[in-house]
Amino acid sequence: MRILKIVLIIFIVFMTSCKQSNSEEYIVNWDETRQYYLVHLKQAIQGLKELQTKNPEDSKNKKLFAEIRRDFKIAEPYASYLNPEVGHRANGPALPVFREDNGRVLAPIGLQKIEESIYEGGISEGDFQKEIENTVGLLKVLQTNIEKRELTPQRFFVAIQQQLMRVISFSMSNFDTPISSQGIKDAALTLESLRSVYEKTLQYDIKTKKPELNKEFLEILNEAVALANNYNGENEDFDRYDYIRNYLNPITRKWKEIRDESDYWEGSEDFPFNFNAPTFFEPDSFNLRYFTPTVNRNPNEDEIRLGEKLFFDPNLSEGGQVSCASCHNPAKAYQDGLQTALDNSGNSLERNTPGLINVAYQKNFFWDGRAEDLLSQINQVFTNKREFNTEVHQFSNNILKDSTYKKLFKKTFGRVPRTNKEVVKAISSYVSTLQGFDSKFDKNIRGEENNMTDEEILGFNLFMGKALCATCHFMPLTNGTVPPFFSETEREVIGVPESGKNEVWADDPGFYVMYKEPAHWGMFKTPTIRNVEVTAPYMHNGIYETLEEVIDFYNQGGGDGLGFDIPHQTLPFDNLDLSQKEQKALVAYMKTLTDEGRPRKIPQ
Repeated sequence: MRILKIVLIIFIVFMTSCKQSNSEEYIVNWDETRQYYLVHLKQAIQGLKELQTKNPEDSKNKKLFAEIRRDFKIAEPYASYLNPEVGHRANGPALPVFREDNGRVLAPIGLQKIEESIYEGGISEGDFQKEIENTVGLLKVLQTNIEKRELTPQRFFVAIQQQLMRVISFSMSNFDTPISSQGIKDAALTLESLRSVYEKTLQYDIKTKKPELNKEFLEILNEAVALANNYNGENEDFDRYDYIRNYLNPITRKWKEIRDESDYWEGSEDFPFNFNAPTFFEPDSFNLRYFTPTVNRNPNEDEIRLGEKLFFDPNLSEGGQVSCASCHNPAKAYQDGLQTALDNSGNSLERNTPGLINVAYQKNFFWDGRAEDLLSQINQVFTNKREFNTEVHQFSNNILKDSTYKKLFKKTFGRVPRTNKEVVKAISSYVSTLQGFDSKFDKNIRGEENNMTDEEILGFNLFMGKALCATCHFMPLTNGTVPPFFSETEREVIGVPESGKNEVWADDPGFYVMYKEPAHWGMFKTPTIRNVEVTAPYMHNGIYETLEEVIDFYNQGGGDGLGFDIPHQTLPFDNLDLSQKEQKALVAYMKTLTDEGRPRKIPQ
């Protein structure tokens, strides 16, 4: 008996020591994953150097370039996380870049420009080599960043979240590969890479704690990879709707579970994403604080209620003629239904009134993008002689005709302010709560409902694919704020006509007035298309009454396609060649984005 007890004790000690030993052995080697990213970035650089020795017309260039892009896409999560500006330039649109700090126009470079040169030809050998040399320079900057910065768990999780967003926004729309249309293959590659880094880092821990979670994650990941890899790319028949709803969204849900289950994630509110949201299509998927000016990031309910009252008060304006709601009517999705807005004398202004639902998720405001944030936009309405015509630095005493304001101001700010700065902040706080992410599309893509028609699904697939809508109206916000960093809102030159007769280009300089750069003539901000069904008329000058007219304009190739002389048009196509059935389906899909919104409480 005594011997049996001794044996049992030895066995227990042995098993305990084994568990301790195994536990001690399981320490994630984050540097192994950093090296994984680094090795592939170096291989991309080496591939570019080999490509530099080739003639631009060499038939082998496409295959070599595909390998280069593959290596870059594997390295992209961490490389671009560490240096967003250079990462985006290395794999951004093949368009000139205007530097607002010094007024310089930088020639297009990067992988998309090289792809354009390889697939479309017509480039000299010297220019081809220069493009590659400049791109190598960008990638070497990224290489240095990776070599000098250790990969921490926080950086890892944020980088993966950004890359998953790229799959939905960029890969599904071919934004990264506009010429070769390899976005679906990119999705497979990104998911394969996710599997690799998961196996190097978290799998052991998850497999030990939650074996079913590990199994389910790998199963859906492998299915998604196989489906994307089987796509031949010859026809626009890939069902992006099904892929996002039934593969990518389940992957992001499982990844959130893995992140939460791990002992490494500490949480963060410093990024555009709400990491607690299971997909990118939830009502709270985006972190409003990130998009809000620093001075106004923590509004309380009192400030929001005050802002709502001020929003509807005409006493903010000189003479008490107009309020914010005069142009932004809640009954019309915070738009006015007019071709162009009316000034404080009832005369027409130059541009159409944008709606305000989800307006906070932008980085530039007004059609010409001249205001950098919402506070600046509201300030400019105050000082505009044809709008409020009041001073921001002088308090509008007319407000106090309503005696309840004194109590509201004191409760919110501790005093009645001396300037309109607090008024502007309160209005901004209220406007930021105007959100709508519960449309028919949202509920269906999340899997809460299953009532999208075949025509609406076709429209979504066209929107993401053949029609190229999502290369400017990025999913899921559908505005021009560029994922995954959401630090800028795109502006485009599309050649909108002066009237619905499509006879002449509209004589409106747009963003040109800011820097007098010729390429900016006629450039306007890309708006959201959410609630587009209920916010007619359309375009910056309100010339189109119906969505069918808008689709026809793009189908013809914008202003260029209509025969206007537009040297700097930025549309990524000559025409879309959409059939009547396809145009009708696009309109049907866009109507599924209707959610006129409601003020939503901002989490404290």
